[in-house]
Amino acid sequence: MDRIWAPWRMNYILESKTKGCLFCNKQREKEDKKNFIVWQGKRTFVILNIYPYNNGHLMVVPCRHSGDLDGLTSAELTELMSVVKKAVKVLRKILKPHGFNIGINIGKVSGAGVPGHVHVHVVPRWEGDTNFMPVVGNTKVICQSLDSLYKDIKKNW
Repeated sequence: MDRIWAPWRMNYILESKTKGCLFCNKQREKEDKKNFIVWQGKRTFVILNIYPYNNGHLMVVPCRHSGDLDGLTSAELTELMSVVKKAVKVLRKILKPHGFNIGINIGKVSGAGVPGHVHVHVVPRWEGDTNFMPVVGNTKVICQSLDSLYKDIKKNW
């Protein structure tokens, strides 16, 4: 059996056992750099996914805890979508992707990693970004550090 050393996974395992909502906890800590919160608005905030599907994977999150879109006000929904638009603009500028996957997973069965707090994934995509590693090795290669990406996004927001 082949083994891949991935010590960063321990944080993922431990974080999934913390009490309360991941997004509410990160926002409440007021440590944006440590938590990779790249922007904070009146009704939403933007956070880097520290276990990304692809380089530049952002999540746009309502500040108020709600597990579904029905629980959000019109003002919250409006800010949510305008911030998604801004996230795409910033990522286009700094990473120059060929496209994006933008989506919302509602409920655990849909694949939501934080099922109790609705959020929008903004995932940059490049032609050829799917290669043999995820298929054969069940491993995704991310080419940029979170610290470097965080600085680039903050600077260009």
